[in-house]
Amino acid sequence: MNDNFSLTIKEWADEDKPREKMLSKGKKELTNAELLAILLRSGLKGKTVVEVAKEVLTRSGNSLTTLSQMDFKHLSSIKGVGEAKATTLMAALELGWRMQSDIAKDKELIINSSKDLFNYITPLLADLDHEEFWAVYLSNRNKVLGRQRISMGGQTNVSVDLRIIFRGAIECKAVSIMVAHNHPSGSLKASPEDKNLTRSIMEAGKVLDIKLLEHIIVGIAPTGQADYYSFHDNGLV
Repeated sequence: MNDNFSLTIKEWADEDKPREKMLSKGKKELTNAELLAILLRSGLKGKTVVEVAKEVLTRSGNSLTTLSQMDFKHLSSIKGVGEAKATTLMAALELGWRMQSDIAKDKELIINSSKDLFNYITPLLADLDHEEFWAVYLSNRNKVLGRQRISMGGQTNVSVDLRIIFRGAIECKAVSIMVAHNHPSGSLKASPEDKNLTRSIMEAGKVLDIKLLEHIIVGIAPTGQADYYSFHDNGLV
């Protein structure tokens, strides 16, 4: 039996401390109590922060949905929480709901053209000082099923793993994909590497029967406005 809860959190093994565990093993390995403990930050005399987090979950019937619906008075009354921690928990849970709302909105979108893709993806890419590569997963009606940042790199290039692109497509049950990356330099010219990558994605998609419909490069035009280069519109997809 693990007796860590009889110790102060500073005395725990690093792999059992929520923050250290997240950094070493990843956020998916943390329990709900450990994730809440990171938000709460500290416990109280005789009670570790994880124990306080477990009490919070117990009060909500171990349901994050119920927890998100708890009012400020109820949440702040839990011993070890208080006003400041209650507002932190409420803010984090509200952000979670808003993220779900964004995903739901995304899934109502239909992308039929390079311009549609540009309008959808530009807010994620236009102001970056480094390159990022994104994939958008679509249904047979070009309805957005999801999107994923595949990789990020330096100011002049980014490495792209085709396996990550198509794993996401399979998970979303997508029948087609569109991809996009930015050029922080502002250039809207497709490099030989960009063209080779596009061909590689197309070939991999043929094997999996997942079609690449579009690849755009987002940059800042001389006018100072965001603009794009379309591989499809230029006959390269």
